[in-house]
Amino acid sequence: MGDRLRLSVGVMGNVASMLPYTAPILTFARVIKKKSNEDFSCVPYIIALLNCFLYTWYGLPVVSYRWENFPVVTINGLGTFLELSFILIYFWFASAKGKRKVAMITIPVILVFCITAIISAFAFHDHHHRKIFVGSIGLVASIAMYGSPLVVVKKVIETKSVEFMPFYLSLFSFLASSLWMTYGLLGHDLFLASPNLVGSPLGILQLVIYFKYRKRGIMGGPHKCDIEKNGDKTEQQLQVMVAEDTNGKI
Repeated sequence: MGDRLRLSVGVMGNVASMLPYTAPILTFARVIKKKSNEDFSCVPYIIALLNCFLYTWYGLPVVSYRWENFPVVTINGLGTFLELSFILIYFWFASAKGKRKVAMITIPVILVFCITAIISAFAFHDHHHRKIFVGSIGLVASIAMYGSPLVVVKKVIETKSVEFMPFYLSLFSFLASSLWMTYGLLGHDLFLASPNLVGSPLGILQLVIYFKYRKRGIMGGPHKCDIEKNGDKTEQQLQVMVAEDTNGKI
């Protein structure tokens, strides 16, 4: 019964995580159409790629016991494919200087993952120690990814506008964090639960801030609820998320 409940929560976590992972698709469709990346930052996708790499590896039988964390593999495997696709599209349409900057960040990220995978596979000989090693590194990457929306919250408070924080993205991020936190707790896996102990309260904070400022409207034009507008806002959110962390754009 416990395993079935945990699997059910993992499946729901996969569903809830789909929107945050797929939200940039409309943005990159626009990039392809315009043949320009419009100078927004690629850093959020690279950070997300590292997180997906690490947790896909964490869920595989090499690190976890058999397929106990299969739902973790499926959603992070999809995330890895999507983030790689976004980065490649960005790289293709970037300037020569932009390509160098993307490579300078992406290559170390791939090396970190490769070194982590090699050490965990050959230096440790049991699942327990492999999970501690890979999970510790994944925990740092995941908390960094979950902590970045604080920049968005600050922006909303400063501008008194929810332009940079689309409701459905905030809602599904909260749901995904809460479900994965539950999944980790049900499996007594702190490396899966701990990052979401940060992500879930941050999701609640975003929703509270959204409902506080939503009546102020959207700056620069009338409110629109169509999918493309929400997709554009998602990209604006990602740009703001990186602004303070990178002190510049790629």
